[in-house]
Parts: sequence; structure tokens; C-alpha cells
Amino acid sequence: MNPVLTLDHVSYSYHTPSGETPALKDVSFSVRPGSFTSIAGPSGCGKSTLLSLIAGLIAPEKGCIRFYKSDAMPAAARIGYMLQHDTLLEWRTIYKNILLGLEVTHQCTEQKKRLAADMMHDYGLASFKNAHPSELSGGMRQRAALIRTLVLEPDILLLDEPFSALDYQTRLEVSDDIFRIIKEQEKTALLVTHDISEAIAMGEQVIVLSSRPAGIKNVFDIHLSVDKRTPFSSRTAPEFSAYFHQIWKELS
Repeated sequence: MNPVLTLDHVSYSYHTPSGETPALKDVSFSVRPGSFTSIAGPSGCGKSTLLSLIAGLIAPEKGCIRFYKSDAMPAAARIGYMLQHDTLLEWRTIYKNILLGLEVTHQCTEQKKRLAADMMHDYGLASFKNAHPSELSGGMRQRAALIRTLVLEPDILLLDEPFSALDYQTRLEVSDDIFRIIKEQEKTALLVTHDISEAIAMGEQVIVLSSRPAGIKNVFDIHLSVDKRTPFSSRTAPEFSAYFHQIWKELS
């Protein structure tokens, strides 16, 4: 199967008046369509920089990033980006928050509005259409943020530690929720996380980065003997502990 995304020897440095700070060095990997890839690495190693490069927010200094699609849509339009915080606007209702990306990109057609309403219904937010973010739980807010991203119909979802602001129990519940929605929508996803357990539980592949400047230390294909895999059930697999210790060793 051809990849949907390839990074080919990508490097990037930040430049300030005080000098140059290398962030990424010679990073190469490919992502299969419909796959869920986790990217793990030490704090501050450049994981978020990597997502910014893929999203087209910054350009690589060396190497290239290629998207494989037959249409002429620009690469940035194929990317959905879900940040650490839900960034819902308190003065807008949940429905209006979900439409925000469509408004900004001038895609707020009646067809897209129906899609937004359908997704709210399918994922349990229809009764909160006119509520405001402060009236929702942390998990429901993240669900709304994901729908806001998915309604743009991106090819690839970038998830930048989207559960880090949640308490542990909610984090487990929401990761199951988000994983299910992404799989039902048949999206390709890249998750950045510093949580090894989360990387294994959600990823079909875990890319382990070194400390800054980040390079790829190892890549693990995750095979877990559980039926109807979810992030929560993945943690019960007999292979889970072995993967954890292998990745821990790479990061230590």
C-alpha cells in the first residue's frame, strides 16, 4: 500500500539573535493511509515542531515532506490539527464552535452544516448544541474539538498531546472515545505524546525520537493480541508490558 505521507531526511533549526537551536535532524518515515502512528520522545525534543512541519506551519530547512493525493488540493488543506487544549470559544455555543473552522476557511455550506449536525448526533453532542463550553465536561469538550477538526474532512489528523490537560481517568475514557471516532471516520492519525503507555495503547506503530535535535532512534510495529482493540483494552494485552520496557529503554 502506498503511503499517504512521507518525510525524507527532514531537518529544522530555530534561529534567534543569540544563535541557532537545532530541533530535528535527518528525520525520515512514511505513514500508511488509515493508520494510527504514535510519536514518542523526551520532553522538549521537537515532537511539536515535527507536527508543525507536517502541517505546513513552518518549512523544513533540509529534506522534504510529500503528500500522496491525485487532486490539486494544497497539502495544508489536507491536515486537521488538534492541539493540547480544546481552544473552544466560551462566547460561542458548541455548534458554533464546531462551525468555526468552516467559517474561517470559507466552507460553511449547508452541506457542511448538515455534516456537523450529523456528527454531533452520532457522537453524543446533539443535545448540547446550544450549550457553551463551560457547561461540558473535559471529555465532551475534546469530543467537540475533534468534530470541529473532522468536519473539515482532512486526510490526516495531527494530535498534539490532546489528552494532557485531563485527569487520568478522564484521559483513559477520552482516548477510547477519540480512537473510536477516528477509526469510524477512517482517518490517518499521528499522535504526539510523552506518555509511553498512551503511545502503545493508541498506535499501530510507535516512532521513538531521541533528545534534541530529534532523530529517529527506533520504530516499533505494535501487535497486540486483543479482540476489537481500543486504547483501554490494549493495556490488558500480554505483549503490552514488553513494548513498554523496550520503548522505555530507548528513551532512558
